[in-house]
Amino acid sequence: MEVAIAGAGITGLAAAISLRRSGYEVNLYERSSLNHEVGAAINVPPNVSRFLVRWGLDPVNSRFVKSRGLFFVSPITLEEQSSTVFDNHEELYGGNIYFAHRVDLHEALKKLATTKDGPGIPATIHVKSPVVSYDPEGPSMSLADGTLITADLVIAADGIHSIGVNSILGRSNPPEPAQQSNCCYRFLISKADLEADPETRFFTQGLPSLGLTIYPDIPGQRRFITYPCRDYEVCNCAIICNKELDKNKTEDWQASVPKEEILEALAGYHPGIIAVAKKATEQGRWPLLYRPPISKWHKGNMALAGDAAHPMLPNLGQGGAQGIEDGLVLGLVLHGCTAKSKISERLALYEKIRRNRAASIQVLSNFGLDETSTTGLEEYMEGEKIPSTMEDILQLTYGGDMVEGAIKAMRELQPSWDLPNAYFGEVADPVMG
Repeated sequence: MEVAIAGAGITGLAAAISLRRSGYEVNLYERSSLNHEVGAAINVPPNVSRFLVRWGLDPVNSRFVKSRGLFFVSPITLEEQSSTVFDNHEELYGGNIYFAHRVDLHEALKKLATTKDGPGIPATIHVKSPVVSYDPEGPSMSLADGTLITADLVIAADGIHSIGVNSILGRSNPPEPAQQSNCCYRFLISKADLEADPETRFFTQGLPSLGLTIYPDIPGQRRFITYPCRDYEVCNCAIICNKELDKNKTEDWQASVPKEEILEALAGYHPGIIAVAKKATEQGRWPLLYRPPISKWHKGNMALAGDAAHPMLPNLGQGGAQGIEDGLVLGLVLHGCTAKSKISERLALYEKIRRNRAASIQVLSNFGLDETSTTGLEEYMEGEKIPSTMEDILQLTYGGDMVEGAIKAMRELQPSWDLPNAYFGEVADPVMG
C-alpha cells in the first residue's frame, strides 16, 4: 500500500524508514529544497538512540558526540552547581545520549529512508512540494501547484504550523508564544576558534566539552545552554530567554540577528561566557511556540506526527526524539495491515500508544531541568507516578520503550503478530516477550 507523508524533516524521515521496513511504498512531499536543513544541533537521547542504532544508523560515521553528563554551572562565577554523570546510561536505558548537528542526523535518516541497500522499497522525496490542504477521508492532500496526491494513508509531519491539525480537529488550533521563555538564540562556534584564544580555551577543556552544560539564571526567564557536536569540532550554543514582543509589529523570526543582540541577551553573565559568544559568526533567532496537547491525532486514514501533533519547548531536548518515536510506532502498528479499510483502526492504536506519552513530555517541556512542575500531568500519566524530580523526568523520557510498547499493543490485537522481517537488520529479529 502507498503512504504520502507531508514533510521530509526528522519526523517524516523516521516514519518513512519504519513504514518502508513494514512493506509500504512511501512518498514524502517537502516544502523546501532540502539544501539547507534548518537548525543547529540536536539531542539524540536513549529513548531513540537505542533503536536508531538497530536501524543501522552509525553514530561514529555521523559524527555524533556521546554525552558524558549533565552539568549545571553558575553563569556568574562559572562554579559547578550540580552534575549527573552519564556513565551507565546504556545499562539503565538501553542507549546512549548523543549530540548531533541537525544536518548530520537528517542526512543519516534520509539515507536510511531512501537507500536501495535496505529492507523494503526505498522512499522517494519530492522537494519544493508544499502541502496546502488535506482530506482525511480520501485520504489525499493538495500541493501548492494544484497537484492532488492520493494514497492509502496520509501523514502530516510538516511541523508546528501544519494545517493538518485543522483537518483532524475540524478547527484552527494555532501555536502561541510560550508564556515564560518565548525566544531562543542559537549559534555554533568552532572548537579551533575557542582554543586559539586563552580567554575562551576553558570552554573546550572543562565541563562544556563533556556534555550538556546549563547556565541557569532567572528560573523560567533565561538560561544559556551548550554542548559539543560534530566529533567535538563544533560547540552548539543556545540562549533561552524572554523577549518583549511588540504586538503591533511583525517579528522577523527565524532570521539572522546581529551579534550585539545575543550579547545583550547574556548581559550580566561571566566575562568568559561573553567572550565565547563574541566568537559566534552566525546567529539565529527562533520563536518558542507552544500549543496544549490536543485530544485527537487521527481521522479516517490520516494521522499527525511530530510537531504537527505535539509541538514542545526545547527545555527537555525531546522535540525531535518524540517525532522519531511517532515514526517508529506508525510503521510497527501498520505492519501486516493489508486492507485500506483497516488503516484507521491501526491509527487509533498509534494514537493510544503515543498520545499520552508525548502529551506528558509536552507539558513537562514547559519547564527546564532546573525547575519542576506537575501541573496538568494527571490526565496523561494513566495512573503512573507523576515525575517530581529531575531523576523522575529522565526516567520518564529516557526509559520509555516504544518498540516494546508497540509489540505489546499489536500482540493484544493479533496474538500471532511479529516484527517485520529484517526490520532491525538483515535477518528477522526475535520479538521481545
